[in-house]
Amino acid sequence: MEVRPMALSEDEQRILRQIEQELQNDSKFAQAVSPSGLYTHSAKTVRLAVVGLVLCLGLLVVLLQVHYIAAFAAFVGMLALLAVIERNARAMGKAGLQDVAGAIRKARSSAGRRVQ
Repeated sequence: MEVRPMALSEDEQRILRQIEQELQNDSKFAQAVSPSGLYTHSAKTVRLAVVGLVLCLGLLVVLLQVHYIAAFAAFVGMLALLAVIERNARAMGKAGLQDVAGAIRKARSSAGRRVQ
């Protein structure tokens, strides 16, 4: 059985052109579906979790001098933050991590040009 594409009617073509124009004019939507915008939430979450991980490590060192149970609680917090990082990194996938890395490189190079 052969599948042949159907041509759109004039009315359907007009509606399709209107939708395309509206999508082109909607910059917020364009940013949301751009490669750098798709992974923004996960990248932000990973960044915050890494900061929390570093803070928990410092807290762990301090709490080891106070009481080992309190230090263990900081260690459990570190494990939870590692789970958050792992889950969001998996959600972004390899392509997402590459897109985020490319966006970071682009931002750094443009910031370096402004300084010079």
